[in-house]
Amino acid sequence: MRRLLLYIIIITTGIIFIGRLFYLQVVDESFARLSEDNAIKVVYNYPQRGYIFDRNGELLVSNQPSYDVMVIPRNVKPFDTIEFCSILKITPEELGKKLDKAKVYSPRLPSIVVPQLTKSEYAYLQEKMRKYPGFYIQKRSLRDYQTANASNVLGYIAEVNNKIISDNPYYLSGDLIGKQGVEGQYEELLRGIKGVKYIQKDRFNRDIGPFKDGIFDTLPKKGKDVTISIDAMLQAYGEKLMENKRGGIVAIEPATGEILSLITAPSYDPALLMGRKRSANFTKFYLDTITRPLYDRGLLAEYPPGSPFKTINALIALQEGVVDIHDRFYCNRGYVYGRGRKLGCHAHASPLDMIPGIAQSCNAYFANVYRRIIEKYPTPQEGIDAWSRHLNSFGLGEFLGYDLPAGRSGKIPTSEYYNKIYEYPTYKWFATATLSNAIGQGEVLMTPIQLANMTAAIANRGWFYTPHILKSIEGQPIKDPEFTEKKFTTIDSKHFIPVIEGMHQVYKVGTASALQIPGIEIAGKTGTAENYTKINGKRTQLTDHSIFIAFAPVDNPKIAIAVFVENGYWGGRYAGRIASLMIEKYLKKTITRTDMETWVLTHSLEEEYAKVISDEPFTINK
Repeated sequence: MRRLLLYIIIITTGIIFIGRLFYLQVVDESFARLSEDNAIKVVYNYPQRGYIFDRNGELLVSNQPSYDVMVIPRNVKPFDTIEFCSILKITPEELGKKLDKAKVYSPRLPSIVVPQLTKSEYAYLQEKMRKYPGFYIQKRSLRDYQTANASNVLGYIAEVNNKIISDNPYYLSGDLIGKQGVEGQYEELLRGIKGVKYIQKDRFNRDIGPFKDGIFDTLPKKGKDVTISIDAMLQAYGEKLMENKRGGIVAIEPATGEILSLITAPSYDPALLMGRKRSANFTKFYLDTITRPLYDRGLLAEYPPGSPFKTINALIALQEGVVDIHDRFYCNRGYVYGRGRKLGCHAHASPLDMIPGIAQSCNAYFANVYRRIIEKYPTPQEGIDAWSRHLNSFGLGEFLGYDLPAGRSGKIPTSEYYNKIYEYPTYKWFATATLSNAIGQGEVLMTPIQLANMTAAIANRGWFYTPHILKSIEGQPIKDPEFTEKKFTTIDSKHFIPVIEGMHQVYKVGTASALQIPGIEIAGKTGTAENYTKINGKRTQLTDHSIFIAFAPVDNPKIAIAVFVENGYWGGRYAGRIASLMIEKYLKKTITRTDMETWVLTHSLEEEYAKVISDEPFTINK
């Protein structure tokens, strides 16, 4: 019986091995086996990437044909390298490195030797390809930018690296992938699906036709067209206004959360990161550590918000019930606190209640308001945390969750932070230790998109949609609940009425009265933020940042905007002018305040930025 059992086991094992061998050699026609079969050449047919349109249907990004010289290392035979390199305009050394890299990747699979040939280069080389066994030309689709703007929004495409290849089996060496912006965020939508052909080869390595009559071949599937929320006209205009300046502009449609413009300055033409010069141009931008054109200031730069932050402190104070709109506070060129310390302020009428306090941007008024918020609670720790929770409800101090791959959380300090820096409980701290928060200075940091979203929440009287760049896919509006469901702040809607009126008065009689636009009722707030850096190891105060927020019209707002201009002196000087012009351009499609436009276009801050490396003193320090 044991002997019989042994025979059964041996026979069964043999049958299993024979069955498996038959399956692998005859039945299995999987992609992996076909790809590694020496008698079968796999040729990919790359799809066109999806087009990108702006919110008005204007084409921003399309495609153009491109041709890559590919190599399968194991099929290469001796050839005239001098002639080949001359045609491709590369050195023999460069060719050698390319072939070595291809061998390391895979001797059997194709790798790129020279990417993105022009049509003329392709036509000339195509006639001579028979002389170079192992090499062939692969047709691809390359991006064709219809705009010279919005490089930070659109992103770019580049070759995949080894990590991407190992993480995602879809990509092969030489494939292109979206990087940054919309190209990166919506890569899977835009890329499409590759087609594949299996070609039978004879013992002389000659193509003899489709494998099994092409039953395994597939056609490429074009990527999906997407419409983004950017207004191309407004984007181009904003970038023009920001020439010779550094900073960021973010404009949002309050009713939808759609991003109307996302501007960083300085910027670059997106076409410069396309074609055979892409690598050289990218390296140039990357190594520019002074102007940093690859740095998206609208999403990544964290600035003190300055006086626009006063509007939020006013809202929190009303919600907490520590002030009403009629409470008045005196200002004698500032607010004196603790051992003769003074929070300075500019000259204006005194005393002030809330609406003129906002309109005149009185530091003393908001110092009193802030102290009342914190000191409402038994301990400053409880007061700061309650204050922080209100701010978090506006999307401040945390990632907003928008659909772009870059971002920062900003900073809203909590009791944990202050306990640490003041070494509590060894040393106690009080509201006055954090008084700079009253005017948007000190520890508070925000990105331009956070400030724009805060402005949209004020415009909506207490709610907002998560800002987003995608508007529709193949003509179908997005349905993602993350971007289509309202987020509510902790502030009751009734409290926004006096704050909005105060912001309206900023334009009527306050700090932005010179920036009015005929026919448009605007609510806004000027801001100036102190600016420090280290020069030669010494903490040095630079010229203040210029900041401005606004929305319009006051009733049923169509646009909310935040503008940061680095070293722009004060809020109304640069940022206020730019915001007003952007609002008029979007709502009227034309400019009536040509005086203001001419001033912005003819004034540069390059000399101001040069002072950091020239040791020339800043005016503020004289």
